[in-house]
Amino acid sequence: MIKKTVLTVLLAATVVGGTLAPANFAQAQQYYRYHHHHHNGGAIAGGVAAGLLGGLIVGGALANRGPVYGGPVYEAPPRCWLESRPVPNRYDDGYHYERVRVCD
Repeated sequence: MIKKTVLTVLLAATVVGGTLAPANFAQAQQYYRYHHHHHNGGAIAGGVAAGLLGGLIVGGALANRGPVYGGPVYEAPPRCWLESRPVPNRYDDGYHYERVRVCD
């Protein structure tokens, strides 16, 4: 439940941050005549780093689901032994004793 809440908050922050970020207008200039460096490398690197960090956080929240395969569960075999017990006769209403396997 907490993972879903954290994931929803992170997703909402990403969407709101992307929509509220200032956008610059594109300028159509001739490259060879008006070539200026705007030093936007820091902003691009910051955006890439924020995307990677957000991906790591969201990926970590989604991937932490516990073990998928728990392995075989060992169960001890049942304890069995032979006992002499009364068994009903097939043809008359009497009983006779037979050795019967009895398990826990």
